[in-house]
Amino acid sequence: MTFFYTIVVILLLICLIVGLLRVLIGPDNANRMLAAQLFGTIGTTIVLVFSVLQNNEVITNVALVFTLLASITVIAFLKLAEQPIDNVSPSESHKHDS
Repeated sequence: MTFFYTIVVILLLICLIVGLLRVLIGPDNANRMLAAQLFGTIGTTIVLVFSVLQNNEVITNVALVFTLLASITVIAFLKLAEQPIDNVSPSESHKHDS
């Protein structure tokens, strides 16, 4: 059974690497944020697999905390996304100051 969990963790790590590529070359911020959410989901899953392997309920609680932190990042991203963007370049802002 340990072999099965090892294969699962390896596949999850491959998905994590693919998600990292999406974060680095994603077409827009929304796709990057979804890939970052993938990190939270995969991280939680890996921690849960380790929890099952070690038969340790404390590690399961750590996975629950990871889930809460991942949901907070989505809320923070949505709050930042709804704020208007100031399209003034830094060089133009200095002209207005003097």
